[in-house]
Amino acid sequence: MSSDSKIDQTSSPVRPWLSPRLEKWCVRLSALLVAAMAVVNLLSSVTRPFAHRLVLLDQLSPLEVRHGGRLTSTLAGFGLLVLASQLWRRKRVAWFLTLILLAVSVISHLLKGLDYEEAGIGLLLMAVLLALRRLFHARSDAPSGRRGLQVLAIAVLFTLVYGTAGFYLMEHAFRTRFSLPLAIEQTLVMFTEFYDPGLEPISSLGQYFADSIYIVGAATIGYALLMLLQPVLVRAPATSAERERARRIVTAHGRTSLARFALFDDKSYLFAVDSLVAYVPRRGVALALGDPIGPSAQAEEAIRRFCDVASRNGWLPAFYQTLPDFLPLYAHSGLEAVCIGHEAIVEVDPFRLEGNANKPLRTQINRMQRLQHTAQVNTPPIADALLAELHEISDAWLSARHSSEMGFAVGRFDDDYVRESLVTTVRDPRGRVTAFVSAAPEYQEPELAIDLMRRRLDAEPGTMEMLLVTLIQWAREQGTPRVNLGLSGLAGIGQTPSDPALEKALHFIYDHLNQLYNFKGLHAFKEKFHPVWSPRYLIYPGTAALPAVLAALVRAETGGGVLFRAAQRLASPVPPSRPD
Repeated sequence: MSSDSKIDQTSSPVRPWLSPRLEKWCVRLSALLVAAMAVVNLLSSVTRPFAHRLVLLDQLSPLEVRHGGRLTSTLAGFGLLVLASQLWRRKRVAWFLTLILLAVSVISHLLKGLDYEEAGIGLLLMAVLLALRRLFHARSDAPSGRRGLQVLAIAVLFTLVYGTAGFYLMEHAFRTRFSLPLAIEQTLVMFTEFYDPGLEPISSLGQYFADSIYIVGAATIGYALLMLLQPVLVRAPATSAERERARRIVTAHGRTSLARFALFDDKSYLFAVDSLVAYVPRRGVALALGDPIGPSAQAEEAIRRFCDVASRNGWLPAFYQTLPDFLPLYAHSGLEAVCIGHEAIVEVDPFRLEGNANKPLRTQINRMQRLQHTAQVNTPPIADALLAELHEISDAWLSARHSSEMGFAVGRFDDDYVRESLVTTVRDPRGRVTAFVSAAPEYQEPELAIDLMRRRLDAEPGTMEMLLVTLIQWAREQGTPRVNLGLSGLAGIGQTPSDPALEKALHFIYDHLNQLYNFKGLHAFKEKFHPVWSPRYLIYPGTAALPAVLAALVRAETGGGVLFRAAQRLASPVPPSRPD
């Protein structure tokens, strides 16, 4: 990675004096107090000061300064509201800018009406932030910050030239005749302090010109602030050395259906001794795929390191599709967990088509065989001719759904990837491939995990069932004890009174928003194979962070936002009788 894209993976030194959970609440309380101070500023700027204080203030401060103090208090209030959300993410720059705005607020409250109560609150809050300064250590994105400062410098220069020339040349638009030094002074005051010391436009052009300086000032300062607060962005993929190290760890310790996807080129890596966390950064969220991969004894250290690195880079840490094994370790790091569904795992040895339990499956398979459809398991490497036919099916499947390849936690049709996969196919009586499913071993876990399942639009009903039955029977012959049919999203959660409120909300989605994603159809399809259901979890920093984490997950999987994914699903609903 270049110096601009290299993230800070050093361990944070701020842990020893507070527990992770107490740290989190101190940071959140600080952010809420700053937001409350912002509201105080806004309310104070629109209320009348005490008359007896104005008498004293008239002797100390001219009217223009008091007016500027009121406007400054308002603008500082809006600025504190923006910064409060960044303090929640421990941003160091936000902490520094908040101290500056609080100092400005204290002065403005005293100047506009000797409001020492509001000024005292501001001073007390500054003391709190200074005492907790070690908790605000998240970096901002250096290239974005430099770009923001460059834009601010260019904007200041442009506005200075623009304002000076305007005031100097538009002599009929204002009552004051501006000399060159006075024009420069007027422009600087309006751009930096947002008030007009005695400016009196006498034409609409003069009023428009004066307003335009405020607009330019607010827009450029706002843009610079946005750039300064950007979380660290990863602009380059992992290096070849990092990918080789990740491959060795995954091969030695991978034990879930997600292990293979950890090696895809969309992942960045955090290494902790002999373990790794594979993740993608999306819009201020570091989204890890599954649990840390490595020796179980190192899991706690890997989780802690990942949370520290995320915090230092201004990201919210999250883990997607984790096992229940490490839930206490996540809780110890101040994270929360919610069950998001269950993986369907078929025990292949007891699986038989004979008997009443599997009569529906047996009927479908017998019908397919009578129609002279045949199934075959193709071991890697997949021949070029078959690969081309699979590619044709995949393209048609995606086109029919008005969709594109997914990512992050699922595979995608890439020639090199599919060529090295185990692929089960079904052919019709003409010898044409009508559907396929790819599968991969889980390294250290004696299990096959299915990945891509795609079919032609005119595939015979029962084709997908025939694919999986054939794969399960082949796995039994090879001595592989289990076949993982993948996650059944939102299934089996939030159904009992004791379940958390969040899981009940997800169950409501499962019941009522099936048109966006065929949750029930997929679950019913997998239920045909009588799997063992194993829970999977989403690990996240807290309820307030959940919307950002879910938005990051959608972006990681689809490359688009939540509305983009919903529009895709509504435009192409999945038939309930076929697996997605």
